[in-house]
Amino acid sequence: MTALPDRYPVAAATLAAILVLGTAYGFQFAGYPPCEMCWWQRYPYMAAIALGIIALVAGRASDRRLMWAFALLFLTTSVIGAFHAGVENKWWEGPAHCSGALNLTGSVEDALAALQDAPLVRCDAAAWRLFGISMAGYNAMVGLALAFFSLRAARRKD
Repeated sequence: MTALPDRYPVAAATLAAILVLGTAYGFQFAGYPPCEMCWWQRYPYMAAIALGIIALVAGRASDRRLMWAFALLFLTTSVIGAFHAGVENKWWEGPAHCSGALNLTGSVEDALAALQDAPLVRCDAAAWRLFGISMAGYNAMVGLALAFFSLRAARRKD
């Protein structure tokens, strides 16, 4: 069996990050705007894409430390996605500035300020679900799978 060239895991991880991020932007284009926590989940993918492209262009894609970095980035987005899915399912509280009901008690000025500071898209309401799993839940699973792929590639022996 012929071994794959060392740059293939980096190229695969970069392509996977592009596909996941592209899917997120596709949903956004289709009318599902992201909340703040959705954006948090996108940042590790953006970093993975930049890291992968730079490594591939610079000819450094055979460095296994890159796969450790990919694993960390994918694990990070997976943890954020799992936390966000828990917030959407009301298992725990999310950040106060993007979850929960508005407090409109008090003065009219305070109520207007609360309305102006309210997020356009709430973090505690899933905009879309398939088989009962939200986009954040799917991101948690995909991110974890990509982290395991990256760890396996980082630990492989030639």
